[in-house]
Amino acid sequence: MQAWRVHTTGEPREAMRLEEVPEPVPGEGEVRLRVLAANVNFPDALLVRGQYQIKPPLPFTPGVEICGETEDGRRVIANPSLPHGGFAEYVTAPARALLPAPGTLDDAEAAALHIGYQTGWFGLHRRARLQRGETLLVHAAAGGVGSAAVQLGKAAGATVIGVVGGKAKARTAEELGCDLVIDRTAEDLVARVKEFTAGRGADVVYDPVGGDAYTASAKCVAFEGRIVVVGFAGGTVPTPALNHALVKNYSILGLHWGLYAAKDPAAVLACHTELTRLAAEGLVKPLVSERVPLAAAADAVQRLADGTTTGRLVVVPSAPAAPAADGAGR
Repeated sequence: MQAWRVHTTGEPREAMRLEEVPEPVPGEGEVRLRVLAANVNFPDALLVRGQYQIKPPLPFTPGVEICGETEDGRRVIANPSLPHGGFAEYVTAPARALLPAPGTLDDAEAAALHIGYQTGWFGLHRRARLQRGETLLVHAAAGGVGSAAVQLGKAAGATVIGVVGGKAKARTAEELGCDLVIDRTAEDLVARVKEFTAGRGADVVYDPVGGDAYTASAKCVAFEGRIVVVGFAGGTVPTPALNHALVKNYSILGLHWGLYAAKDPAAVLACHTELTRLAAEGLVKPLVSERVPLAAAADAVQRLADGTTTGRLVVVPSAPAAPAADGAGR
C-alpha cells in the first residue's frame, strides 16, 4: 500500500515521503481499517516537526484522525494507532474506541467531526460551562478548530464573536453565523469586544492560538469569565499573569482532549452521540474547504502548519491523483 512516512523530523514538505509499504498488521485489541478520509490536524504538523508531546518511533506515518471502513463493511471514525497514522491506504486502530460515522456526513466531513468538535464540546460545556445567552469569543474562527467552536457555541445559544486574520477568513466567519467578526489585522480586538458587549467583555474565550491572542483575551474577558486554553497554533506559549486573573476574577482553563479519551472514554462516547444528533439536525457541519488526494498530503500538512488554510483540509485516498508538491514524494 501507499503511505506517507517520516524518517527524519522537519518541515512537512521535506520530511514526509510517499512510499510503498506493507499493510499494517493489527495488534491485540486492534482492527485494520481502509482509510476513506483522513483529516489534517495541527498535531500532525507538530508530529512531523518532532514538537508534539507524543513522539512515535521513526519512521512513522502521521494522520491522527480518519473515517474508515472495517473489514466487515462498517463506516467508522477512529484515531489510528501510531506509528501507522492515517495518511495511508490502511491503518490499525483500537477496536474499543471505534465510533460510528454519522450517516448525515460524507467521509471527509465525518473524518473532521471527531477531535476538533470533541475538543470544542468539552471545552465549552464541560470546562467553561457555557450558558445560553452568554458571549463566546473564538480565536481563529475560520480555521478547523475555531469553526467547530463557532458552530457549537451557536448551537448552545451563545452570542459568538469570531476573530480572524484577513478579509477572506472574515467572510468565512460571517457565513458560519458569527454575530460579530473581528479582523485582528485591521481592527483593535479589545476595543471592538468591549464596544460590542457594552464594556462587559466576553464570558467565555476559546483560544487555540496562544501568544498575542491570549494577551488580548485577558484584556477583554468579562467578570467571572473563562478563558479556555486549547493550543498554541500561533507558536508562542503565553505566560499568564495570575495576579491579573485574581484582580479581574476570571478563570484560566486548560483542555487536553486526549486525556478524556484515556481517562473517561464513556464521556467521549456520550459526546459523540451528542455531536451526531447536532449533525443530524444541521446545527453542526465540518467546514471542509478542500478534499485532496493522498499524493498531496504533505503539501496539505505544510499549508496547515503555515497558517494559510481556512476550514479543514481532508486527505481522501480515492480522490483523483494530483502531481506531488515540490519536495514531496521523493
